[in-house]
Parts: sequence; structure tokens; C-alpha cells
Amino acid sequence: MPSLKDLKNRIESVKSTRKITKAMQMVAAAKLRRAQEAAEAARPYTERFNAVMAGLAQGVGEGAPRLLAGTGSDQTHLLVVMTAERGLCGGFNSNIAKLAKTHADKLKADGKTVKILTVGKKGRDSMRRDYGDLFVGHVDLSEVKRVGYENAQAIAKDVLDRFDAGEFDVATIFFAKFENVVSQKPTAQQVIPASFEADDDADAGTTTLYDYEPSEEAILADLLPRGVATQIFAALLENGASEQGARMSAMDNATRNAGEMIDKLTIEFNRSRQAVITNELIEIISGAEAL
Repeated sequence: MPSLKDLKNRIESVKSTRKITKAMQMVAAAKLRRAQEAAEAARPYTERFNAVMAGLAQGVGEGAPRLLAGTGSDQTHLLVVMTAERGLCGGFNSNIAKLAKTHADKLKADGKTVKILTVGKKGRDSMRRDYGDLFVGHVDLSEVKRVGYENAQAIAKDVLDRFDAGEFDVATIFFAKFENVVSQKPTAQQVIPASFEADDDADAGTTTLYDYEPSEEAILADLLPRGVATQIFAALLENGASEQGARMSAMDNATRNAGEMIDKLTIEFNRSRQAVITNELIEIISGAEAL
């Protein structure tokens, strides 16, 4: 049974931990607001951009750019695993890595070649344990205070350069889509060859026909690289909001768990102290009776 001093030290230690988790929760809540606003502000542009690209892609014939038509093969896959640089955010990082691992295992089972590019230290550490031999690169954003479009452009340039060099046929990004504070959905999205969905809200009878100048092929050749950067940037923003939401939820749970532990330790401390007092009284009474 621990002594009173040990219990008191442990209670003080848990109280200090609770102060830290509470402070981290408040910081995550402040950052979440900005990150959520940024992610939600980017969605309309991304959705409209994809709708325009889908319309262009439907009118392209045999002269489609390689970013849209692909290489004609799907033998080599590049998995871009995007996670956070820091932990203490619940299952945010592990859920993304788990989805990427499942996808990689499925591809390997089908006889495909898998290559992995990580964005974020936690994803690199998680994937390296089982797939270290498949790594082709890592993007470090630990020194970036606020992720911007230039970071997405740098990642997109790396991916596009690898595609132009013939290093892979299909590229898929993995990230967490922000839904709310307690829900972040791990998502896999193919970016090369580009895959665009037409606007479901548009009625078939009211669809507007456009004449493009220059041709659809020329426009797509210019816009598709930007599309890759746009999708990566949107994924980074979604990841940023998801990370802060997951951290806020995790720190809230940790704070409440610390409070419950303090209550239990306080009860145990009081019982131990009462037992010590009772034993001392018994010794005093026994000594008095002996006299």
C-alpha cells in the first residue's frame, strides 16, 4: 500500500497534468476556429473547380493530357500519406495511417508496386515501421507555422516531377476530412490520373453548353497541374482542422480522466490517513490502559 507521501505526490502530479491538458484544450479550441474557417472557405472553390474540370474532361477526345488519361497502366502506385507533425490528438494520425496501410496491403496483394511519400512526421514514423523499404520521400512541415498554398504547390511539384519521370502511374492522397469536433473521416482521394465528378445538382435539361477557346485539351493541360495543387491544398486544410478538432477532443477527455483520477486518489489518501490516525489512537489507548 502506498504511503501518504507517495499518494500526495501522485495527486500533485496528476493536478499538474490536468493543468497542461486543460491549457492544450484551450489552445486547440482557439486554433480550431481559424482552421475550420479556412477549410470551409476552401470547399466552395474546390467543388466549383472540380465541376468545371469535369465539364472540360467530358469534351476531351483522344488528345487528353497524361494527367487526365494516365499512362495506360496502373502497375505502380504512389501513396501520399498526409498527417500531423505532432501527436496528442487521439486517433487522428493512426486512423489515416491505418487507411493507407490497408490500401497498400490491398495493392501489394494484387501484385502492384507501391511507393510511399509522407507529409508529416507522425505519418512517417507510423508507416516506416512496416513499409520502410517503400519510402521514396518525406515532406517536413514542422517549421511551418501556418500551412499555405505555397506548401501545397511544393508538394504538388514533387509529385508531378515524379510522374513526369515515370516513377508511378497512379497517385492517391490520404488525409482526414473534417466533419465536426468529434468526427474526422479518413479519406483516400486519387489525384493522378485526375478524376472529377460532375455536378449532381445540375439538371440534365438545363445544362449549359460552352465553346472553349483554346481547345479543351489545351485548357486542361494548363489547369490539371493546378488541380493537383488545389486538391492537395484542400487536403492540408482539412487535415489542419481535423487535427485541432481531434486534439481538442482528446485533451478534453484527458482533463476529465485526470479529474476522476484525482478524486479516486484523494479518497484513497483520506482513507489511508484515517487508518494512520486510527492506529495511533489505538496505540495511545492501549498504552494508557497498560499504565
